[in-house]
Amino acid sequence: MRLFAGGDKLVFRKPLLLTFAVLALFIHSRLLYQSLFLPGGINLGIFNAFSLVSWLIVIMLILTMVRKPVESLGILLFPIAAFAILLELLIPSEHLVNIHGTWQLQAHIIISIAAYSLLSLAMVQAIVLYVQDKHLRNHQPGGFIRSLPPLQSMEYLLFQLITFGYVLLTVGLIIGGLFLENMFAKHLAHKTILSIAAWVIFSVLLWGRYRYGWRGRKAIHWTLGGFIMLMLAYFGSKMVLEIIKT
Repeated sequence: MRLFAGGDKLVFRKPLLLTFAVLALFIHSRLLYQSLFLPGGINLGIFNAFSLVSWLIVIMLILTMVRKPVESLGILLFPIAAFAILLELLIPSEHLVNIHGTWQLQAHIIISIAAYSLLSLAMVQAIVLYVQDKHLRNHQPGGFIRSLPPLQSMEYLLFQLITFGYVLLTVGLIIGGLFLENMFAKHLAHKTILSIAAWVIFSVLLWGRYRYGWRGRKAIHWTLGGFIMLMLAYFGSKMVLEIIKT
């Protein structure tokens, strides 16, 4: 019996899936709160940050599931969130951020993490879209693929996620550029440059979609390219600063 089925079966199982997802999110929230908020500030060590991003992604997925058929994304995202919790518990990491800093710094951090989470969700959507497209090209639309929405609907959702994530990324970079003096300091320069590179890639993708109607594998490849840049900007820089140099 498949977890995700088409027609009425999907409608019947969605409430149960949402119930389990919300319960898991509640447990994740309790564990994350305990490791995130410390007397000296917010602990945004690499594994805490990974857990926080996965927590936000799951929240966005649950909210999206209420109105759109995106349950298939949970096949990848829920195990990733569980893995993030495991890393957070087994490998403590510490990088304290002063929560009493300027509002500009707080806004930059919050918006940047939200942008990363949305674009991560878009990346997973792009992977599912790639698998769906490959099966349809090979005339093998059975099993899991048959339970997915039409290819056009999947592409529309992908670009919705990219657009919202791109807007947040743009706002985060603008706030950082206007109000943060050390964005191009030695320890942050590569993070800033890679974030700008990711912004350029997503800009080209959205322009190509608007001007030339880019879709299918071209859109998927550009999405993955932008996400890789963003992942290197955030987690790559944290790994270098917190793990490799320690």
